[in-house]
Amino acid sequence: MLVIVLSGVLLVVLGGCACVVRASRGGPRWARAVATATLTAGELVRVVRPRGSGSGDTTNGSDAGGTAE
Repeated sequence: MLVIVLSGVLLVVLGGCACVVRASRGGPRWARAVATATLTAGELVRVVRPRGSGSGDTTNGSDAGGTAE
């Protein structure tokens, strides 16, 4: 069941990205509307996401996986 839900989310995201590309090339009005919604949702996720929420960014390099000297 989880795979079906995640597949649906992936399809929605890919469709939104395709509309952003199509709208940037002067696509139809509905593609521009979907592109606007997609970009707005992306900005909201970026703003709402708390800092250090496991994004993989390291600031001190201690998680680089190398040997400590």
